[in-house]
Amino acid sequence: MMNGPFRVASAAGMGIGIDSSKGLRVRFNGRSLAGFAGDTLASVLLANGVRVVGRSFKFHRPRGIYSCGVEEPNGFVELGHGASAVPSARATLVAAEEGLETFVRSGWPSVGFDLGRV
Repeated sequence: MMNGPFRVASAAGMGIGIDSSKGLRVRFNGRSLAGFAGDTLASVLLANGVRVVGRSFKFHRPRGIYSCGVEEPNGFVELGHGASAVPSARATLVAAEEGLETFVRSGWPSVGFDLGRV
């Protein structure tokens, strides 16, 4: 069972920790995305076609998921709201959970269209 336009069919249920029998939903910038138990936030984003997860500090160039672990230089997101929010979590290290809410850290008015870009 695939979920999302860019999910690799062989990845779900092939012994890599993703359980395709247990679906879940996460929210990214208000958009609901489908994933599976065992996914990371980065794998849910990529499986659903989300390519830009932030903007560079100086020139506001688009930044996407580049690697798959602690070495990830671009995939920083904000988890949650208010005082309990985590401001700079690596999407590659965050386990996707039902109801997880995440937001981009840079880009105004949106990450897809940033007025600060050069």
